[in-house]
Amino acid sequence: MSGLEHRYEVRSRQERYRGRIFDVVTEEVTMPGGGTGVRDVVRHVGAVAVVALDDAGQVVLIRQYRHPVGRHLWELPAGLMDVSGEELPAAALRELAEEADLTAGRVDVLVDLHSSPGFTNEVVRVFLARDIADVPADERHERHDEEADLQVVRIDLDEAVAMVLAGEITNASAVAGLLAAARARDTGWSTVRRADAPLPR
Repeated sequence: MSGLEHRYEVRSRQERYRGRIFDVVTEEVTMPGGGTGVRDVVRHVGAVAVVALDDAGQVVLIRQYRHPVGRHLWELPAGLMDVSGEELPAAALRELAEEADLTAGRVDVLVDLHSSPGFTNEVVRVFLARDIADVPADERHERHDEEADLQVVRIDLDEAVAMVLAGEITNASAVAGLLAAARARDTGWSTVRRADAPLPR
């Protein structure tokens, strides 16, 4: 890479919406050449997702209704980073327990992604969970709303990758996580990072 990158500075900011999960702001930003441009930005709390892999090489997938796209999608157990002070690995384990009734003895980082950087700052960290076991029946989370309709299945990791490539799995964190898990497995897990690795800046 050569040359200096332009420094994009925010000249003004107007809040359009404030919610529990995200805020929407309009920002005036300096552009190369001296002008400015206006950008609408969704500021998001962030999320975690989990590729839970059992000893047989099967991955846990959930099928959940997503209203913005109006249909059920195959996804990974996942959720928001919306608990104050909660570390990301703990959030991943919480979501794994709540959505799939599973615990994990080992957690590593597979991949980080900006889900749609053209309009949102959302970062999703996808973890790899291994040494998985069932949450005892009397300790399981009671699911509500769309989660009450969750379907949980286990399929071979290579079959899940084939579903990605066939367009049957389109959720961004699931696509990234499944492909990263297959690559990591094929390299003897040499590419995984520690569970407490810093998020990208």
